[in-house]
Formats: sequence, structure tokens, C-alpha cells
Amino acid sequence: MQSKKLLHTAFATALIAVIALFSPATATAQVKIGYFSNEAALKAAPEYETAQHDLQRLREQYDKEMKRAENDFNAKYEDFLESVNSLAPSIRRKRQTELQQFMEGNIRFREEARRLLRQAEKDAMAPIQQRVNNTVRLIAAEQGYDIILNTDSNAVPFISSVISEDINALVQTALTK
Repeated sequence: MQSKKLLHTAFATALIAVIALFSPATATAQVKIGYFSNEAALKAAPEYETAQHDLQRLREQYDKEMKRAENDFNAKYEDFLESVNSLAPSIRRKRQTELQQFMEGNIRFREEARRLLRQAEKDAMAPIQQRVNNTVRLIAAEQGYDIILNTDSNAVPFISSVISEDINALVQTALTK
């Protein structure tokens, strides 16, 4: 019982300290907060366009291969439909099985292509994201920011301009150097 009371007291004390630390009256004197859009920073990096171009070329290659496989399947299916009535039952079943396997193979390829494209995007963006992160850290150190928030995905729906600064221009300028 005593330990629970101490834990609650410690939590309450920490909460009061955090509230006091971030109150408008003390925040400007003690804590310097900046905010930026990570997405805008990524797009400002020169290597972003190259990565997007490479990813688009890869998407087009996969799309072309999927279209080719679809056309092959359609041709085989039409050929099957033209001859289905004249085929012996065992040959008909064999061709139906072949068509089913071909279609399942195309579905597996499509799913694998999507997975590979997601991985390629992740791999292409990782060094750019690392550069953005390093740039933000450098700006924080140079400008004396204690906290820098990412405003993307409505993660921070409101930031008071009294206790924070928009550093989008600083980040984007640093990335284009």
C-alpha cells in the first residue's frame, strides 16, 4: 500500500513538473521547441526525385510484366473456350487445371510484385530519411532546440506559436545544400 502511494505521488510530481515545464510562461525561457513536416523535408531533398523516378521505372516494369502475363492467360483461356466442346473430358480437366495454375501463378506474382515494390520504396527512402533526421539533429544543435516535432499525419494537430517555431524553411534549405 505504501509503495502504491509513493508511486502515485512520484507520478503526480512528474506530471506537475512536465506541465510547469511546458506552460507558456516558462517554456519560452526554458524549452525551445521547433516543428516541421517530414514529408515536405523528404520532398525537398534532391535525391528524392531520383528515388521516385527509379521507383516509377520499377513499377512500370512490374506493370508491364503483369500485363504480359494477363494477356498470355487471356489468350490461353480463349483458346480453351474455342476448343472446350471438342476436347475429351480428361484433356479438358488437364487444361482447366493448367489454366487454374497459371492464374494462381499470376496472382502470386502480383502479390510478390507489390511486396517487392513496398520493400524497394522502403530501401530507397531509408537513406533520404536518415539524411532528414541528421539534418534535423544538426539544426537542433545549432539553433538550440530542445524538441523538434514532426507535424505530419495530424500527429500534432495544434502547436502554440508562443512556445514553438516553424523550422520547415530551415530544414528544407539545409537539405538542398
